[in-house]
This record gives sequence, C-alpha cells and structure tokens, in this order.
Amino acid sequence: MSSSGRRAGAGTGREARDRREGESLARLAREVVACAACPRLRRYCEEVAARRKPEFAGWTYWGRPVPGFGDPRARVLVVGLAPAAHGANRTGRMFTGDSSGHWLVRALYRAGFSTQPTSVHRRDGLRLREAYVTAVVRCAPPQNRPTPAEIARCLPFLERELALLPHVEVIVALGRVAFDACRALLRRRGARVQGLRFAHGAAYRLGPGLPVLVASYHPSRQNTNTGKLTEAMLDRVFQRVRDVLERGRPAARAREKTR
Repeated sequence: MSSSGRRAGAGTGREARDRREGESLARLAREVVACAACPRLRRYCEEVAARRKPEFAGWTYWGRPVPGFGDPRARVLVVGLAPAAHGANRTGRMFTGDSSGHWLVRALYRAGFSTQPTSVHRRDGLRLREAYVTAVVRCAPPQNRPTPAEIARCLPFLERELALLPHVEVIVALGRVAFDACRALLRRRGARVQGLRFAHGAAYRLGPGLPVLVASYHPSRQNTNTGKLTEAMLDRVFQRVRDVLERGRPAARAREKTR
C-alpha cells in the first residue's frame, strides 16, 4: 500500500472512531433527556417552563433534563453544577442563554476552545473545539441547590460521559459541588484524592492515565457580580488548561499512532 493509501486509511479509521464516539454520546444524551429519577427536579423544570420569564414569553422552554454537548474528541471536560432555570432549562443546551454561559463561552473562545464567543440557543452555530461541557445535575434545581440524593442519582451520567470521552486530559470543575463530584469519580478510577482541596486556579496532577483536575469558581452571578470571579481570573484558568494540553501534546500524538 502506498504512503498516501496509509494516510487515507488512517483518516478513515479516525473518522469511524469519531462516529462511534458521537453515536454513543448521542445515545447517552437521549437517556439523560428521558430520565425521571428525581421527581422534585422534573416538576420544577416543568413549572418553570410553564410560567416562563416575561422576557422569554415567546419561547417554548425545553423543561427537561439537559445533556452535555461538545467535541466527541474533547481533551477538556468542563463540569458545572446544573442547568439554569431560565438558561439551559429554556434553551436545552448546557451553559446557553444565561449570564454564566456568556462568561464561560467567552473564556472558551479566548482560549481557542470554541468557534464563537456567544451561546444563545441550540442552533446559534456554536461549536466547541477539543472541549465538552456538562454538569453534575441535569435538571434545574430550585434555588440552584440539588440535594445530596439527587446528585448521587445523577452522577452516573457524568461517569459514563467521562468514559465515552477517552481523549480527556483535563477536567475543569466549576464550583465546589462540581469539584467534589469530579474528585469522587476520579477516586473510582484509582486516583489518590484525599488531599485535594477546592481553590480557584488549583490544578492537581493525579498520575499517568488520569486527567489533571483544575478548579475554578463557577461563573454564577453571585460570583461575577461581586467580583469574586473576574473575566481575567477565568481566562487564566483556561490558559492554564491550554498550557497543560500543549505540554501533553507529544504524548497524545504517540498514543494516536498506536491506535
């Protein structure tokens, strides 16, 4: 076989893997949307969708659990707390249609992880590059406070997403709840997490074969309106992520050649 034939074959194999990974994530997304394991949260999502905010009176709210979205070959997994009642619960896409989404996607764009700096609705043209965005809980919770039992019931979805994203090298946990959930998942993968503490900008290397865990304040209004989190602070988090990926790129290329 010629060298050009080998290159074509390699590309075809990579595209087939991408399709398989995307299809698996799509199946998981359908399961997320159909989930009814937390009746309190489902009722709340439906109630918010029925009454709507006056400024969104013309919208048909999503009003259901929200799956993650992004690049199936993501090297970065961004984990938030839960959909916002009038954000993702309205639009049907994580971090879309609310101020937290605006902050996050602007930061992703500036770091080269998205095609545009805005996240308004599901068909706005946004594409993530090497990044996947999800949350610990998939339904909007009242007062943004899911119960421990609701977190526990939803966590397997996050665990399965991580398993279906085999190229992830960095996990960015937005907020303490997301950090604790990611720490629990990494413990199940054999990581020693006893000494890990949540602190904005902290990055924990957990050993070969495990993602680096990076902590950030959540870009909620409570944090951004008070100045606890600034755009520069969030940019530094994703620049650190970019630096980690650049240092790991030779190893990633070597792994690709063996597949």
